Amino acid sequence: MEMGKSRVLIVGGSGYIGRRIVKASLAQGHETYILYRREIGVDIEKLQILLSFKAQGARLIEGSFSDHRSLVNAIKQVDVVICTISGVHIRSHHILLQLKLVEAIKEAGNIKRFLPSEFGTDPAQMANAMEPGRVTFDDKMTVRKAIEDAKIPFTYVSANCFAGYFGAGLCQPGSIVPSRESVCLLGDGNAKAIFVDEDDIGTYTIKAIDDPRTLNKTLYLRPLENILSQRDVIRIWEKLIGKELEKSTISAEEFLTMMKGQDYAQQVGLIHYYHVCYDGCLTNFEIGDEGEEASKLYPEVNYTRMDEYLKRYL
Repeated sequence: MEMGKSRVLIVGGSGYIGRRIVKASLAQGHETYILYRREIGVDIEKLQILLSFKAQGARLIEGSFSDHRSLVNAIKQVDVVICTISGVHIRSHHILLQLKLVEAIKEAGNIKRFLPSEFGTDPAQMANAMEPGRVTFDDKMTVRKAIEDAKIPFTYVSANCFAGYFGAGLCQPGSIVPSRESVCLLGDGNAKAIFVDEDDIGTYTIKAIDDPRTLNKTLYLRPLENILSQRDVIRIWEKLIGKELEKSTISAEEFLTMMKGQDYAQQVGLIHYYHVCYDGCLTNFEIGDEGEEASKLYPEVNYTRMDEYLKRYL
C-alpha cells in the first residue's frame, strides 16, 4: 500500500458495480476490505467472487446488517466506506440497509469519506420524475439527507448509463446485445445520454476517494466522447457491422401506454429509460458548484469509447 492512501471498505463487493470498485481499489494500491455478509447464505457464485478478491490481496471482514455492532467494528478498521448494494427496486429493503450503514458510520466516528450506493442518474436533478420510477430517486435523496444530517463527509457518484446495460442494447429496454437486423428508436432518437464503461466507473470512483476536490460534492462521470444520442450509438454499431439496421420508432405516448402493462419493478426501470431517452435528463443541466466532472479531474484515465466497447459484441 502506498503512503497516504485510504483503507477502503466496500459493501456489496460481489455485485455488478461493486466488483469493479474492488478491482480498481486493488489496482490503485489501496488496502481493500470487503464486507462478507452472512446473508449471502449458500450463494456460491458470490462467495467465489469474494474468495478470488481475497486471493488478490483484499481482506474479507465479516459483518451483517442485522448486527449493528459488527458493522461498527468493520467500519472502525478503515478510512473510507463505499456502498454498492443494488436497489433492484425493492424500496424498503435497500433504503433500510443504507440507513443502517449510516448509523454505524456515525457511531464509529472515524470515516473520512462515505460513498453511498448511487452510480446512476443524479437524484437531485430528478425532483419531477414520474411515478413509479421516482421511487429510486426519492430513496437516494432520503439516504443523502441522513448522511448530511449525521455530518458524515461524502462523495456522491453519478455514473449515468452503464454501457453494458444501456449501450450494448442500443438503448432499448430489455435488450443487452446489439441486434444486427433492427432497432426501435425511442422518440426521435436524438436525446443525448452518457455511456460509461463499468470498469471506468470503478477507476474514477476510487480516484475520487482521497481527492479534496470531490469532498462533499457529486462526481459526475461525463466522458466527452461518450455523450451520445441513441442514433449516435446505432451509427457506431452500423459502422462496426458494415450494414444499416431497419428502424422503427415508438412515441413517448406509446412508450408510456406500453409500460402500464408491466409489473412494478419493470415500470420503475422503464421510467428511467423514459427520462433518459425522451427527456434527455442526463444532459439537460450544467454541473454547478456542488459537482465536479470526472474526466476533467482525471485526464490521465484513458476511458473506453463506445466504438471500442461495442467491438466485444462483433
